[in-house]
Amino acid sequence: MASQSSISLNRNILRLAVPNIISNLTVPLLGMADFALMGHLKTDSVVYVGAVALGTTIFNVLYMSLGFLRMGTSGFTAQSFGAKDDKALGLGLQRSLLVAMLLAFSLILLQYPIQWAAFKLLDGSPQVTSIARQYFYIRIYAAPATLALYSFYGWFLGMQNARIPMAIAIVVNSINIGLNFLFVYAFHMHSNGVALASVIAQYTGLLMAVWFLLKKYKAFARRIALKILLKKEGLMIFFKVNGDIFIRTLLLIFVLTFFTSRSARLGNNILAVNTLLFQFFFFFSYFADGFAFAGEALAGKAKGSGSLLLLKSTVNRLFIWGFGIALLTSIIYLLGLKYFMHILTDNADILNLAKEYFWWVVLLPLTGIAAFIWDGIYVGVTASKTMRNTMILSAVFVFLPAFYLLFPYLGNNGLWLALHIFMISRGLSMWIIARQAVYKPLMRQIPKSGR
Repeated sequence: MASQSSISLNRNILRLAVPNIISNLTVPLLGMADFALMGHLKTDSVVYVGAVALGTTIFNVLYMSLGFLRMGTSGFTAQSFGAKDDKALGLGLQRSLLVAMLLAFSLILLQYPIQWAAFKLLDGSPQVTSIARQYFYIRIYAAPATLALYSFYGWFLGMQNARIPMAIAIVVNSINIGLNFLFVYAFHMHSNGVALASVIAQYTGLLMAVWFLLKKYKAFARRIALKILLKKEGLMIFFKVNGDIFIRTLLLIFVLTFFTSRSARLGNNILAVNTLLFQFFFFFSYFADGFAFAGEALAGKAKGSGSLLLLKSTVNRLFIWGFGIALLTSIIYLLGLKYFMHILTDNADILNLAKEYFWWVVLLPLTGIAAFIWDGIYVGVTASKTMRNTMILSAVFVFLPAFYLLFPYLGNNGLWLALHIFMISRGLSMWIIARQAVYKPLMRQIPKSGR
């Protein structure tokens, strides 16, 4: 019986993780297509590559910081799904969409001060900034669709369905790439075409999400009174959880930005090397996030159903899968990273210098995987306050002191070591507090038979 239960749990993990991994892998393909299109223009290709890079950076930071819409929605939805609370499921989606629309229209209304501040910080050349600003003014109108899709992705995942987000992501990015080629080569629109393609693709994805909702989950699309939707208690819980996730995400962005800025201070070659090596960590993160997303759905479902045993089994299985993937990735990087780097660059100086630091990337999946898995579990059980506090601890009181202690003596090795210590701190602190934050609330709320 226990064996059958383990097999079933493993299947559920893979059923959710694999589609999410596929969805994640479509993102870098779009980025590579944008780079290739701008990079092969016959005139001013460097300028257009830079413009798209600056514009994309702004939206990446904006949307990454608002990623709580997806994470918070998936956690609440998974718990309602586990509790079989149909009313809460419908209410949760509509409340998330309402907040998404308010945020999206705020971005559109504030687009001028946002772009002014962003381009001041990015400090590109006048020509690149001028073109990037045009890109920004077009792509900003995709904000309602992009943020609404965050809500839908989180809701579908909380409903234990990762295939719908995968289908939407594949179609959205395929249409985006196809329209990129059409607008750039047929209509000669350059970076403006890339921005317009993104807008059209995002609204296509939104239409797909609504279609899937009406086709598969029509019962949850019924009208809910605005008075119930705006009920103070529900909104306060929603904003509290998402506010914690927002702070956590900002601190993560800070650490990654700090890493890049300190790399730049070490010179162009070190910046290029660290950027090159970090691409392989990002590649691993697409796989790790797949299991983290599965953790959101399954941990939330276990909490909602009131089963402490299922929650513990889910956590154990997620870590088995997570560390297995991390170990496999590290072995592959150990054996092949020096060859994989040639795919991204043929600059001999950068490749030779990268060999001095490639060990850090080989080890990073092993030191980072626990943080990924715990993130998913904490989101699923909506232990957002603890999640926020462990990030504050790791970013402010571990990463920064480690950097300032190690960097003067070890240089770039000290920067990488500080990043590893940061990742270990995140995973370890969430593991230490898990009994209190993840398991204990369920022990208090459920009857003994549910244990």
